[in-house]
Amino acid sequence: MKLTWFGGTTLRVYVGGEIVVVDAEGAPGGVDRGELLAGAERVVRLADDAAVPLIDPAAWRPKPAVRAIDQAPPSDILRIGESALLIAAPGEAPLVILGSGEPPRFGRWADGAVVVLTSGRDSFVAEATVLLDVARPRLVAIAADEQTLDTAIAELSEHLDGAGLVSLEPRLALEV
Repeated sequence: MKLTWFGGTTLRVYVGGEIVVVDAEGAPGGVDRGELLAGAERVVRLADDAAVPLIDPAAWRPKPAVRAIDQAPPSDILRIGESALLIAAPGEAPLVILGSGEPPRFGRWADGAVVVLTSGRDSFVAEATVLLDVARPRLVAIAADEQTLDTAIAELSEHLDGAGLVSLEPRLALEV
């Protein structure tokens, strides 16, 4: 899995052999749309994308891993809240991208997930703390401005309990 954050809620994700672009239309000025969208199999919005089915994340279960001889099915892209996506590729950790809406409920599958936090509002740290109290993600990646990042790292560090914490830098890829 490879994550590239372009600013705001714009992400380019390589997962399960596919390139998924999130919130391409909201990319900050100066981002080359050709670079952002090059090779993308799917382009989705973080919020209000009617093409992405809404599910109850507490009841969702990941698909079993495929055998090496079988062709892998495409990744599932699902809405799990008003501004939250779940991208699930067979054989990879579930990827959760959280925006500025209400945080979704999580099921047992969230243990071992990769979570990208893209919100910079006042409740950002509180919501991330709640997430870490109910689930043990493998990695929490923060895609936010420096002031929010400093606050988040200081406040979230004591709640990680083994989860990794990284910051995403605009236009720099992070391989997970």
